[in-house]
Amino acid sequence: MKVLVVKLSSLGDVVHTFPAITDAARAVPGLVLDWAVEDAFVPLVKLHPAVRRAIPVPLRRLKKRPLAALRGGEAQAVRAALRAEAYDVVIDAQGLMKSAAVGLFAKGRRHGFDRATAREGLASLTYATGHHLPETEHMAARIRKLFAAALGYSLDGLPEAAGLDPGPLAPGAAPYWIFLHGTTWPTKTWTVGRWRDLAVRAGRAGRRVLVFAQGAAEEARAAAIAADLPQVERMPPLPLDRIAPLIAGAEAVVSVDTGLGHLAAALGVPTVGLYGPTNPRLTGLFGPKVVELKSMRGCAPCERARCRIAPETVEGPPCLADFSARDIWRAVSLVRLGHADAMDKM
Repeated sequence: MKVLVVKLSSLGDVVHTFPAITDAARAVPGLVLDWAVEDAFVPLVKLHPAVRRAIPVPLRRLKKRPLAALRGGEAQAVRAALRAEAYDVVIDAQGLMKSAAVGLFAKGRRHGFDRATAREGLASLTYATGHHLPETEHMAARIRKLFAAALGYSLDGLPEAAGLDPGPLAPGAAPYWIFLHGTTWPTKTWTVGRWRDLAVRAGRAGRRVLVFAQGAAEEARAAAIAADLPQVERMPPLPLDRIAPLIAGAEAVVSVDTGLGHLAAALGVPTVGLYGPTNPRLTGLFGPKVVELKSMRGCAPCERARCRIAPETVEGPPCLADFSARDIWRAVSLVRLGHADAMDKM
């Protein structure tokens, strides 16, 4: 059976699709699976051994400079790649008009969420079959059910597993933690002071700390976290296929609400996620070794990029600043020991 998956972005959404890919590879004999995805995430998609071909879609360039992209032939190249062969099933796992539009180029019977449960209901009009899967559980679980319905197998007995192969890990490296501090909203950030406090604790325990940064704002924050702390190593910008083995080899990952946190969780690394303005119930960390610390303030989650309580705050809103380095240290200790459930009782 030949299957095309359409899941274009974002990083977390792509990661939440991996368990369904693993299910399908286990349940469908002779499965051949291709994936249409935003070009930036092609290295990530290739980490799954069941993906035969990743079809890059230059989504951002098509949106920002559509005429230039069309003149350059990028749109035609995507259309040609999608129509290069016939698929038995095309699964739109995103449920947006942009993903539906990409799916229309492919040859095959299209499946997706029905009009009542797709993120953009009109997208369902492009499917031959829409499946009713309400937003009452995590997105990764819904996508698993979508694949099972579209491909005709049962999830009974299929364990949740991302199934990623991050490649070889660094041999003989000393234990290290990864701090994922970069995120899109100012309200999702933790304070530099708190990150430094946690780094000091890690250093005293003989752990190195790696910090990534993408763009000027993240570079400045990473520099502030690392200042005068020899145990903190600032990493250069790296593609996702080189970041993945670094994350996979970490002893623990501490993350704000950001895409790489989802990758850490999927790789089975002990991961602690910090949540203030956003609610992780439907789109939070999905993996075997995760703890999600959620703000107890009455205003959280507000789902806002600007804090209503402290609108002048550009970093570390009160809902996240409430978490101390001690809180995070305790959470990491529990998740590493396999006692993540104990956090709910504290």
